[in-house]
Amino acid sequence: MLSANSAPQTGSKTLFFRALPQIKLVGVAAFWGGTFISGRVLAQAMPHLTISALRFIIALAILWVVAWRFEGGLPKLNRSQFFATLALGLTGVFAYNIFFLAALERIPAGKTALIVSLSPILTALIVAFILREKLGTKRWLGIMMALVGVSIIVTQGQLLNGWQAITHAFELGEGFMLLAVCSWVAYTITSRFALKGLSAIAATTYATFFGAIFLSIGALFEIPQLTQAMFSPTNIGAILYLGVFGTAVAFIWYSEGVKTIGAARTVVFTNLVPVFGVVFGALILSEPILPSMLLGGVIVITGVFLTNHTS
Repeated sequence: MLSANSAPQTGSKTLFFRALPQIKLVGVAAFWGGTFISGRVLAQAMPHLTISALRFIIALAILWVVAWRFEGGLPKLNRSQFFATLALGLTGVFAYNIFFLAALERIPAGKTALIVSLSPILTALIVAFILREKLGTKRWLGIMMALVGVSIIVTQGQLLNGWQAITHAFELGEGFMLLAVCSWVAYTITSRFALKGLSAIAATTYATFFGAIFLSIGALFEIPQLTQAMFSPTNIGAILYLGVFGTAVAFIWYSEGVKTIGAARTVVFTNLVPVFGVVFGALILSEPILPSMLLGGVIVITGVFLTNHTS
């Protein structure tokens, strides 16, 4: 005999499972926001290629298992797929992580998280240029807003003081983060146009494989720099976080979101990444949240939203 509370409990469970894709995507944004914190800790403590190699070796092992579990293994690559996934590994894994950690060694995690939100803006601009697409008034407005927002963040609110204030505030750390953004844009465009006949899991696993190879080769030259103290519980935990949650789990959940609720709705959740990055930076690393970061962050996120979701 059913109890009086059965219907409400069933309704609550149904509501939870309906919301599960969105809950996971919030988790993805949190995981990616956390990579800036782990990266900041590690970038100041260990050689960068070693960090990245360990991260993607861990992620590769998990992705390989996932590919076999859900897709029966990895397909054999044809010539174009080989070079496409190689390009993905060189841009989104190898180059991005070199510049990402170089930036985190020099500037706060929250600031890098806000700068990286430029990625969809630059992607939209380059794709529009390649395909000769008209962006439309609202999308151009979004692009301009995002660029102004990042300028406010970089200059700590001194944007109105002119070009000299921008160039003075733009130092090596900001330069490395922009190079990381450009690397990710190249990865995004390559994955959008160059890959045919490969699933997202297969493409990412191969890209991770190629990237891990190049990172591991570079890490061999850092072996003389390694010390036992570098492999502290904190640093090992940070590397495991980057490999397991910041890479493998986040990708799997993101792919599930694309499949379940569609790419357009899924990409909205990436707007939360800089928010988590700033909040985690303040809570975990005691980084200050400047008024310029709040103002610039709101403008950037609004600009990204307009660029991605209007015609």
